[in-house]
Amino acid sequence: MAEREADGNFTATHSFVPRLWQIFPIAERYASRLIDHLKKTDLKKPLQVKEVLGPYSMDVIISAWFSVEIDSINNPQDPFVIHLKNFFQFSFFSPVLVITALFPFAERILGKMGFRMFSKTSIDFFYTFLRKIKDQHHAEKNGRMDFLQLVIQGQIPDDKAEETPGDQTAKGLTDHEILSQSFTFILGGYETTSTTLTFLMYNLATNPDALRKLVEEIDMAFPNNAPVTYEKLMDLEYLDMVINESQCLLPITPCTMRACKKTVEVNGVTIPKDTEVGIPIYVLHHDPQHWTSPEEFRPERFSKENKGDINPYAFLPFGLGPRNCVGMRFALMVMKLAVVKLFQNFHLETCKETQIPIELNTMFHPKVPVTLKFVSRYDGEKEE
Repeated sequence: MAEREADGNFTATHSFVPRLWQIFPIAERYASRLIDHLKKTDLKKPLQVKEVLGPYSMDVIISAWFSVEIDSINNPQDPFVIHLKNFFQFSFFSPVLVITALFPFAERILGKMGFRMFSKTSIDFFYTFLRKIKDQHHAEKNGRMDFLQLVIQGQIPDDKAEETPGDQTAKGLTDHEILSQSFTFILGGYETTSTTLTFLMYNLATNPDALRKLVEEIDMAFPNNAPVTYEKLMDLEYLDMVINESQCLLPITPCTMRACKKTVEVNGVTIPKDTEVGIPIYVLHHDPQHWTSPEEFRPERFSKENKGDINPYAFLPFGLGPRNCVGMRFALMVMKLAVVKLFQNFHLETCKETQIPIELNTMFHPKVPVTLKFVSRYDGEKEE
């Protein structure tokens, strides 16, 4: 079941991701909404970056993947927003989380015993929401082609799902699997984009020379606050460099797990088939054997001239191989658009509330919320 579900996930998302140019206008609309919201915000006070960028990430993901319009940027009390935040406010030291992290097989057992990592109320809310949206997609045969629509096209009817439970090659997903995959994309996409953007803003604010160079590139590509186009956005070389360097310095995932498909021997150590192998991403990104001055923010290491020297297995912000993050290109586009729109309109500065150097907790997230000062580039501009 797990392998078949993963295959469905892989097939559907890879069919959808290349259509980024269709998603771009949606992301651009929400990015503009973010800028309008910031212009109305009291910028005399420093802002917690994730609180600013998280709603943007959420709105784009929900609209792009499910063709649903929400506005958490301007309506933070929306029930959808409240329930989503509940998922990121549980204790990382919860006994249930510790047990399932050490013994993954225990998750099903604990679930049957009534132990849960997340609020059942929030889980029920999301499943009800997703089921309603899925039913709407079934009814609207000629609606916009989003992720959910692609998955539905290959769905296995519920009354057929039990006929071939051992079929590992079936591409369609059952109703339950569709809801599970949708749920995964909401949570994973939100956390990936919002946290990566937060770390990027911190790294740029604490490295003003790099920030200045990035703003120059943006102003040259889009002079006089010109509208952002998909083609020019994806051609911004220095923007790619700073995003890569930020992900190298502060990866949002400290490690990733892979199952060994066959018994192999590595450096004299035998790894049996089906063994879960942990890949320490943070350690690889900070290994001086692979990186010169790994603790410094140096975007130039990802320039066209230098990136060929990088060992691809030493840089894993989205994983690697056929099971890497299938939403990588989508996430990068969403992040790039937010960065460009922000720096077209605002300067970014550290303040006394900014923790320097940044300290991370056991889950490699900031111990203290990243707090920065946003300053309008157009001080004389008045809101109508």
